[in-house]
Amino acid sequence: FRSFMTATVKPFAIGKVELDAPVILAPMAGVCDAPYRVIAHRYGAALVCAEMVSSQGIRYRNQHTEELLHIEDGEHPLSMQIFGSDPDVMAQAAAVVEEAGADIVDINMGCPVKKVVKNGDGSALMKNLPLAEKVIRAVVGAVSIPVTVKMRTGWDDASFTAPELAKRAEAAGAAAVTVHGRTREQFYSGKADWQKIKAVVDAVSIPVIGNGDVVDGPSAAALMEQTGCGAVMVGRGAQGNPWIFPQIRHYLATGEVLPPPTAMERYEQMLSHFEALLAYKGEYIGVREMRSHASWYTHGLYGSAALRERINRAGSADEFRAIVRDMMDKARRAGT
Repeated sequence: FRSFMTATVKPFAIGKVELDAPVILAPMAGVCDAPYRVIAHRYGAALVCAEMVSSQGIRYRNQHTEELLHIEDGEHPLSMQIFGSDPDVMAQAAAVVEEAGADIVDINMGCPVKKVVKNGDGSALMKNLPLAEKVIRAVVGAVSIPVTVKMRTGWDDASFTAPELAKRAEAAGAAAVTVHGRTREQFYSGKADWQKIKAVVDAVSIPVIGNGDVVDGPSAAALMEQTGCGAVMVGRGAQGNPWIFPQIRHYLATGEVLPPPTAMERYEQMLSHFEALLAYKGEYIGVREMRSHASWYTHGLYGSAALRERINRAGSADEFRAIVRDMMDKARRAGT
């Protein structure tokens, strides 16, 4: 697949950070850890975004938060996302993120999870635009790297606040905004409303990144064409599917659809991902966290349900390897 990444695509810039393609990995909790960010970069993601980190966790030096701030070689350019609603605490957190080596700091104003929004963080800030603007100004003033804001279209269908929030972000010094074309109340259900992303594009002069329902090259191109956004951010479409990045790059450059990876390619990449997880997090955590990734990697493959059941029972790295290699032998005999 790397051979397909040589086709020329239009570059994209976020402030002083130059990207060689308008294709970005979204920040996803439990997915975008350092091992997967490195994998995504290798496959052609021009920018990778880390899992969101609590500004309060950074403030109090929470151990788990400290681990989330670790950056591996091969991750740059990297955007690190923070969440919170206290301007001073967010400014302090942004400075720590910059010191950790991030190329961009992203402010989360789109997370729909109850435990986040109940504190006024995440997408709850879309209901308090003056405070949201104060947060953005504080973060911009605290760092020298570009600041971006990730938002949804609004809290619900009755409150389409994304254009106004984007205007405030631009006025506060943000270098770009990302818009997920769903409301907070939708969570991840239904269809992303790309026309609302277009309304944000029309409202500001800073770059807008479109997010929502990008699953392949044609959908990425359609999102850019219908909204005028400068880049696409890929979320769930990248789970267990790093091939989506060369597929998008190649389609944007040539209009050609690449074939999907073979079963053997999927198994091989899954094992490679597993070994990276083991090296980074150890056997106990690595085996357990790989279960979700394995379900994504094997989705739609023959016998995938039985395979996932076996993987979920695996208690050691050797058991996991043996199960996957057994499936690889079957795939090899079947010629897939």
